Amino acid sequence: MKGGSSQIINVPAQQVRQQIRLVLMAWGMPEDLAVTTSDLMAETDLLGIDSHGISMLPAYEAKLRAGTLQIGARPRVVREATSTALLDGMAGLGYPVAAQAMNLAVDKALEHGVGAVSVRNSHHFGAAGVYARMAVRRGTVGLVTSSATTLIMVPTHGAFPMLGTNPIAFAAPAAQNEPFVLDMATTTVAANKVKVYDFHGKPLPEGWAVDGQGGNVTDSAEAMRYIFDRREGGLTPLGGTAAMSSHKGYGLAMMAQILGGTLSGSALAARQAAVRRPGDPDDIGHFFLALNPDAFRDSGSFEDELDEVIDTLHETPPADPAKPVQVAGEPEAVERERRLREGIPIPFALEERLRAICERSGVDYVLSAASAA
Repeated sequence: MKGGSSQIINVPAQQVRQQIRLVLMAWGMPEDLAVTTSDLMAETDLLGIDSHGISMLPAYEAKLRAGTLQIGARPRVVREATSTALLDGMAGLGYPVAAQAMNLAVDKALEHGVGAVSVRNSHHFGAAGVYARMAVRRGTVGLVTSSATTLIMVPTHGAFPMLGTNPIAFAAPAAQNEPFVLDMATTTVAANKVKVYDFHGKPLPEGWAVDGQGGNVTDSAEAMRYIFDRREGGLTPLGGTAAMSSHKGYGLAMMAQILGGTLSGSALAARQAAVRRPGDPDDIGHFFLALNPDAFRDSGSFEDELDEVIDTLHETPPADPAKPVQVAGEPEAVERERRLREGIPIPFALEERLRAICERSGVDYVLSAASAA
């Protein structure tokens, strides 16, 4: 039953979490940091963001083998003031330092109304939205941005990629509804989403990727080569084309770069690429902002009013009765409940790579299909 690239198995979340933790610890990550990282990666898969969960392990293994990732690094606080702080990721994987930074920002917001924490010298931290959700769970509004190391985004009117996907996430708590959670790449689509299409052997929608002349690339394998191997071409800014206002996505990517990278003193990948030596870390930067609604208005009134806003949008007459109007974060919440019941889908192509990683790392392969509901 494992002959086609489109075949999947559904794996319980606890097994996905355990598999990630075993591999990370075998690589040399301290157990407490591995627990934090595996929790965040498995949560990402539960939310349906397959591009940023367990599927990232092959990429992390490649960085580890290249010597650019210090898997055992423990983050440290570089400077701190009443409402602000700067953390150094020490060239480690981004999850532990990002979780520490978001929680520190929330601590400051709960005490002082606002907390802003910047991170330098980090690596990939997964999906930005999981950190914005951390802020919401503690009753605050959260904003997250990040720079990136892989040059993927082709600026409007450009032929070569000069920026990464540079994500932005924003979350706000409601009283009765699911929290509003916007989690977006500033490219038309995240590069790892193209990777998922490649795992499944599916063609890309037009407008996601372009070649060096600005022509559409719909073959997912060819798009992967433009994104990761070739100097020209890459992903389009959000909007896709200049006629469809791609300059807005380009501008948002620059905003994420300024907050996530420039503010923390992290590298601009387009400049770093010219001087980077083998073994140099990615030096990605992140930014975390937390706002305590109670510092601005009566306790609980923000959440109640956000409920009214969301309910009003839910009342929008749908163009298609089968597709009611939702707000950001609701589809992921529904998917999370489904995957808790049915398991996290792992495509066969990814399963093969994960088995090989486990073998090379000397750990048990613990992923197995969920039992039928």
